[in-house]
Amino acid sequence: MAEIPDDIFTEQDADPNTLAKLGPLTRLAGIWASQGPRGADVNPKAEGPEHRIYSERFEAHAIDAQSNGPQLFYGLRYHTHINAPEEDATFHDQTGYWLYEPDTGLILQTVSIPRGQVALAKGFAAPDARSFKLTSVRGSTENGICSTSFLEQAFRTDSYSIEVTFNADGSWSYVTETMMAVRGQEGIFNHKDQNTLFKVGEPNPNPLSLIVGQGPI
Repeated sequence: MAEIPDDIFTEQDADPNTLAKLGPLTRLAGIWASQGPRGADVNPKAEGPEHRIYSERFEAHAIDAQSNGPQLFYGLRYHTHINAPEEDATFHDQTGYWLYEPDTGLILQTVSIPRGQVALAKGFAAPDARSFKLTSVRGSTENGICSTSFLEQAFRTDSYSIEVTFNADGSWSYVTETMMAVRGQEGIFNHKDQNTLFKVGEPNPNPLSLIVGQGPI
């Protein structure tokens, strides 16, 4: 944990152009899609692990810099939407923020899932990192997980991690592992997802960059 300064109120001067200050998250900015149903999901069912494939669309657009007194984050607001080929209904929907603190190399991902679950995952990476890993742990006040009482009792999430790798062809890949205690089943289940996404569109610049004329109109 970084040392807290005596002055916790004075803010840093922020760069108005978020896309220029995202460090390793620069390569996540934009609109991305999988090439067909190539994502792989392993999830728990009563009869045992279920393996499914899926298609995904991921959007990450710049937000204005965010300050907690002297702490300064640059970030992306993201939305991922996932479908399985055998059904029309959404397979998975998720929103949140990717945040980067240049002073420390701290990376945060906020995870919000419309089944009554949120998480904050953290890790560190250099500005030019080609990969990084974030983790979240149940019970932590710094990088924790919060769920409904039903999920706590039936599908308790003990930890979550995401490992991101930037590929030479401009795509990026991820592997998520969610360690779960499923009621009535022995041991801990690893709910695993992985996919590779390819760029199909550019990110929206943050509002302030447009106001001051440092972004496209």
